Amino acid sequence: MAKLRTPKIFGQVRDTYRQTKPNDPAIRWILPLVFFVTTGLLAGIGWLIGGWGMTLSFTSWAWGLLATTFVFGRRAEKAAYAQIDGITGAAAQVLNTLKAGWFTTPAVEVNRSQEMVHRVVGRPGVILVVEGSPTSPIVNTALIKTQRWVGDIPINTIYIGHGEGQTPIAKLNRTLIKMPKVLRPAEVTELRRKLEAVGGSTLPIPKGPMPKGLRVPRR
Repeated sequence: MAKLRTPKIFGQVRDTYRQTKPNDPAIRWILPLVFFVTTGLLAGIGWLIGGWGMTLSFTSWAWGLLATTFVFGRRAEKAAYAQIDGITGAAAQVLNTLKAGWFTTPAVEVNRSQEMVHRVVGRPGVILVVEGSPTSPIVNTALIKTQRWVGDIPINTIYIGHGEGQTPIAKLNRTLIKMPKVLRPAEVTELRRKLEAVGGSTLPIPKGPMPKGLRVPRR
């Protein structure tokens, strides 16, 4: 007898839940609570209104499911970032989830202390994302090498971390997207091709900082 296959989307939800639960144990009771509270509240409001409001009562379960899905997505995202926070090379993995128009070259500079600099090209210009100390010589090295090729194009530096002047990895992509846009798409393409000739470090990025099968939602 043929074995029934679980629909792909259900399998993805199941895997995401399993990966989220160890970092967020409360999710096992928060999700049912959100569903039943939302459903019950809207059903009660619809019943009190009566008339057309009864439609709200009949569809309250759908709104409850929508609210539960939203909360699940947000908590899964938070758990995903928590799993990779502090892992060397994690920033490069997060940068790879940026939408079209952004180009990342991981590890253009790497030192023996496992500090590294990733180069991002987009409409804000060139952004050097640093996984390491703000006082590390690796930052100036990457900056000097980049300036040789970009001319007057802005070069910004983002330091990953939780200290003053640093950006948590969970807010990395959001910070990039909010930067002022100074280049046209055609200029971004030209800049990307120019910097591709420079390349990056020959050292490999450590594999596996992102939880397998769990993508960080784009913003």
